[in-house]
Amino acid sequence: MAFFTRTPFGRKKRPQSAVSDGLWKKCDGCKQTVYQADIEENMQVCPNCGHHYRIQSLARIELLVDSGSFEMTHANITADDPLEFSVGKETYAERIGRARKQSGLNEALVTGMARIEGVRCALGCMDSTFVMASMGSAVGEKFCRLVKDAIVNKVPLIMISASGGARMQEGILALMQMAKTADAVRQINEAGLPYIVVQTDPTSGGVFASFANLGDVTIAEPKAYIGFAGARLIEGAFGIKLPEGFQRAEYQRDNGFVDEIVTRPEMRAYLGKLLRYLAPSADKDLENYTPEKEEPAMATAASGTEEEA
Repeated sequence: MAFFTRTPFGRKKRPQSAVSDGLWKKCDGCKQTVYQADIEENMQVCPNCGHHYRIQSLARIELLVDSGSFEMTHANITADDPLEFSVGKETYAERIGRARKQSGLNEALVTGMARIEGVRCALGCMDSTFVMASMGSAVGEKFCRLVKDAIVNKVPLIMISASGGARMQEGILALMQMAKTADAVRQINEAGLPYIVVQTDPTSGGVFASFANLGDVTIAEPKAYIGFAGARLIEGAFGIKLPEGFQRAEYQRDNGFVDEIVTRPEMRAYLGKLLRYLAPSADKDLENYTPEKEEPAMATAASGTEEEA
C-alpha cells in the first residue's frame, strides 16, 4: 500500500452551477450580470446601461415595420467569384457558402418594400453575420435596385447600415460599388424623395464612405462605431492621440456627421414620425391606417439620458 499519492496536474472539477447556461449574460457595456430574457425582451438592449447588441437583419426589420408588411425583393442577386480569389485553402465561393449557412441569407443586404406606422417605404438592412456585411458587387447592385424601387413607387428610402467596408475578395470590383451606390443616391435626390440612413454598429470603410454617409437625415444607435479608417491606423499614420470616444455615434453627432442618436426601442416611432413629415404619400397611406397595439419595451439607462438631455 502506498504511503503517498500524487495529485494529478490540472484544474479541479468545480460543482456544476444550478443556473442554466444562457440564463444570465455579462453585459459588454456595464459588465454587470443581466438576465438574458430581459435583454431579449428589450430588443437586445441592456436594461441597465443601454448597451446595444448587434442583431440580424430580419430580426431588426421585424422590430421596425408594420406586422406582415415587409415584402422582400431582389433575393436572387448573389455574389460571384470573377477573380477566383482564395485565402489559404478556402476559396471565395466556399467562404460565401459558409456565410449563407451561418446567416441563413443569400447576401449581406436584405431589401424590400414595407410600411412603418402605416407609411410606405423602401427598406434596406445590412447583416453583419454575413462576412461582416462587407460590400461586394451583389450588395452594390441590390442597393441600386432598391433605389429604383423607391423612385418607381415614389416612396422614401430607409437604409440601415452595418458593415466592415468593401469586400476584399472582389478587389477593385468591390471598390467600384462606392461610386455606383453614390450615384444611385444622386438619382433618388433628383427624384425629390427622402433618403434616411440609420447607422448601426459598425458602419465603416467603403460603406461609410459612400451610401451610408449621404442621407438627407442620418440617425445612429447609441455608441455605434462609425468611421472610415480605424483609430489605431489613424494614430499610427499621423502620430497623434485621438480623443476619447472617437468615431462613436456621440462623437459624430457632436461634430455634425449624425443628426440624431435614437435608441432601438424608440427607433420605430422615430422613423414613423419622419415618414409622416417627409413621405409624399403619407396622407394617403394613413387614411385607413389603424395603429398596432404593442407592449412598450422596458426603459433603458440610455433612453432616460436622452430624454433628460
